[in-house]
Amino acid sequence: MEIELQRRCEELGMAGRRVLVAASGGLDSTSLVHALHARSRELELELAIGHVNHGLRGDEAEADEAFVVDLGQRLGIPVFCRRIDPRDARLRKSSRERPTLQEACRTLRYQALEEMAAEAQGDRVATAHTLDDQAETVLLRILRGTGPEGLAGIPGRSPDGRLVRPLLSLSRAEILAYAEQRGFDWREDTSNERTEYARNRLRRQWLPGLSQAFNPQLLRSLAQLAEGQRRELEWIEAAVEREAGRLWTDDGEFLRIETKDWEAIPAALARRLVRRALIRCGIGREVTRRHLDRVDAFLRSGRNGAELELPCGVRLLRSGACCRLGPIRVDAAPAC
Repeated sequence: MEIELQRRCEELGMAGRRVLVAASGGLDSTSLVHALHARSRELELELAIGHVNHGLRGDEAEADEAFVVDLGQRLGIPVFCRRIDPRDARLRKSSRERPTLQEACRTLRYQALEEMAAEAQGDRVATAHTLDDQAETVLLRILRGTGPEGLAGIPGRSPDGRLVRPLLSLSRAEILAYAEQRGFDWREDTSNERTEYARNRLRRQWLPGLSQAFNPQLLRSLAQLAEGQRRELEWIEAAVEREAGRLWTDDGEFLRIETKDWEAIPAALARRLVRRALIRCGIGREVTRRHLDRVDAFLRSGRNGAELELPCGVRLLRSGACCRLGPIRVDAAPAC
């Protein structure tokens, strides 16, 4: 495991860096701390540990935090802790805007990790997502319905390279074998037993049966699907970027879209441009396939002065040879 981890760290640009390791106290993150510490000399790493207490599991969460603090003391690694309240992030919001509890936890957790990384003067944040997490994510998205982007799963690093996931090529079984061989302890999160969470049901009830009945290497096959799709998306996104640069102009809080050549754009590329434009306007969460098709059809039509209403007060207005996307009043949109 340490050899594979070192290879992945080098691929992810972690060598010679100050790295904050996100640690919950569970098997995966505790193993990541131990393995990075064991290879810190070879990789020239300066390590710190970041722990986020979500405040949802009472005494169990307090014991997790104490365990992580003790782990850092035993290994000689500085530990930073933050407490968040995901329930507060869901208050005073409409049902449309309100995140799920898990979404609120994830958003606040990454914010807290960035804060701790800044405090530790770290330039990388490492999380302990595994090959199993990757496979579970891809399969859940397939079951719920997804497009090509969803099949790409969890990326190995963020676009700016700051957030890294060096365990994505290692299975939870391999990590467990490493932990047992090294003989260190970890904490068990009892919420992982709760079957009201879809991921827990998938992990404990469905995946074992699917692997046994259809493919013993199912987890790795799903992870390979994600990796292949991500590489496909890299060159597709480059094409989207080029077309966006050619057709879009920022106009304050609005987006001006040239439409003269829109009919010549392949439908798949046009749909991706539309999605990116709507995300830029802050309504990515509300976008459905129906919205993408409606906007694409609108951009292909030639009716001057036409208007299309979209979620959250965003409008698309045609004026001459272009369209303007944003919170636009019909009588306030200047000619292009």
